[in-house]
Amino acid sequence: MILQPVLHPVLLVLLCAAPTVIVVRALIRPSKAGAGAPRSIWALRLGMIVVVFAMLLRPGIPGGTSQTLATDTDIVIVVDTTASIIAEDWDGDQPRLVGVRADVQSIVDEYPGARFSLISFDAAAQLRLPLTTDATALMSALDVMLPEITDQSRGSSISIANRMLADTLSAAAKASPDRSRMVFYLGDGEQTASRDPESFASSAKYVDGGVVLGYGTAEGGPMKRTTGRTDDAGGDYIEYQGERAMSVIDEDNLRKISEQLGVEYQHRSADAEITLPEAPRSTTDYAASGEVGNVIELYWIAALVLIALVAVELARAAMLIARLRGLARGPGQGGAR
Repeated sequence: MILQPVLHPVLLVLLCAAPTVIVVRALIRPSKAGAGAPRSIWALRLGMIVVVFAMLLRPGIPGGTSQTLATDTDIVIVVDTTASIIAEDWDGDQPRLVGVRADVQSIVDEYPGARFSLISFDAAAQLRLPLTTDATALMSALDVMLPEITDQSRGSSISIANRMLADTLSAAAKASPDRSRMVFYLGDGEQTASRDPESFASSAKYVDGGVVLGYGTAEGGPMKRTTGRTDDAGGDYIEYQGERAMSVIDEDNLRKISEQLGVEYQHRSADAEITLPEAPRSTTDYAASGEVGNVIELYWIAALVLIALVAVELARAAMLIARLRGLARGPGQGGAR
């Protein structure tokens, strides 16, 4: 049996000491005939204190072990946040960002225990989340991530995040050289800047695996204007020469990025399952990762005993109240005038 007290044991003793002294004194000192509660009741109250003390100690027994799988990998996720990421050609007329978020969740599920970092890019690259094992923080950052403001867009490069990615991977390699590193690039490959894209080759030496994921269709999808607010869903569509501007995926650019990083390219659509690679040299099996011991709690047994003791005390109080009401009426009440 093990104990997991809710407070330090010394504090628990001090907490229960005062009522225990009062009850013990009443129990060992003889009371006058007919005065006070009988010793049996004081003994019951002493039992209540003992039971409460036992509950606060939280007794339990080891058991119910479960095995865990850990991924000793650093994963950097690079996400396109240009206006084209909300082009409406995912699963019919849904924004591409819907598919991006779903796929990032799949990545999180595939590599339990990994450290995740999030980089977004439009006109500039931004480190949204440094490496962390908190997958909830990653998904929260992705949920609040909005595309660039339409009126401020002056064209963007699909490779503008290459330096930040290289710096992030380099820092991770220096801090934890034994950990492997994976990169997931999520975008549509549409280059709207006038210059040619830069290369991601400087990051390749730090990359042990990953995937470039492409979003969009050859037919393209329209894009709504964005203002940087969360209520842009009902905005007007971006127009070009009097017609809706269409964003089209550029798979050639995406394949070039995958070659530069040394990873595979995969086109994404809502009707196809994402295919993710195994974590390189790092995912441990169940036996190697060990077991996490659980504790079978026993405090509930003491709680049941306490409920029974309180019920006895309440029953006695009810009987005393009924007896006092009978005495208050008097033996002849209601019979003589």
